Amino acid sequence: MSRFYISPSSVKGKEIHVSGEEAHHILDVMRLKKGDHIITFDGEGKEYEGNIKNITQGGVLVEINDTKTLRAEENISITLAQSIPKNAKIDFIIEKATELGVGTVIPMSSARTIVKIDDKNKGSKRERWQRIAVAASKQCGRLETPEIEDLVTFPEVVKRIRNYDLALVACLGKETKNIKEVITKFKKRNLIIFIGPEGDFTKEEIEAAKKEGAELISLGERVLRVDTAAINILSILQYELG
Repeated sequence: MSRFYISPSSVKGKEIHVSGEEAHHILDVMRLKKGDHIITFDGEGKEYEGNIKNITQGGVLVEINDTKTLRAEENISITLAQSIPKNAKIDFIIEKATELGVGTVIPMSSARTIVKIDDKNKGSKRERWQRIAVAASKQCGRLETPEIEDLVTFPEVVKRIRNYDLALVACLGKETKNIKEVITKFKKRNLIIFIGPEGDFTKEEIEAAKKEGAELISLGERVLRVDTAAINILSILQYELG
């Protein structure tokens, strides 16, 4: 059964008012009618089952029959700091990161980032990426939706490394450690993983991250594409720590 995303503020007592794109999806795409069973979630850990009580010009009114509150979704909180790759691959990465349990995505520009996003377009880009995360949450059954932060620079994210229990930088080079070697001993909750653009991080960027306490990790002998690297490492983290 399809699930529909709602704002927490749309829940009023035993009723939910669904409007906008989700109301359009309910009525015009799924063609649900008054009395039909429906499942909604608020992206913050609650899922509601109910029936369509009324349909108005302003949207869909749902009567709540049952509420499920999420337990702590994951044993760890993963933040993905992702350099923007070419060819809209960031859309795919955000979708798959959502499916693999990431809590926050920080899109960033680094020295070798090819794609340039003007300041005037940053807001619209973030809104688009957040919609992708919501759609992926609906599809995969998550009750919490990842937060997609505003686009920032690599140095800005590096300054935040000490806010995390563990910081991992996926990169090429002889100084890297096997990822399992690093995370096997990790028992805390809060980690951030940096994934670079085509061409990897620069030596200066890697040194800056190391200076703040980041661990350099390898994903094996092969050089992976950016989107492949993201799925690879998130799958490993989900399996080992999830």
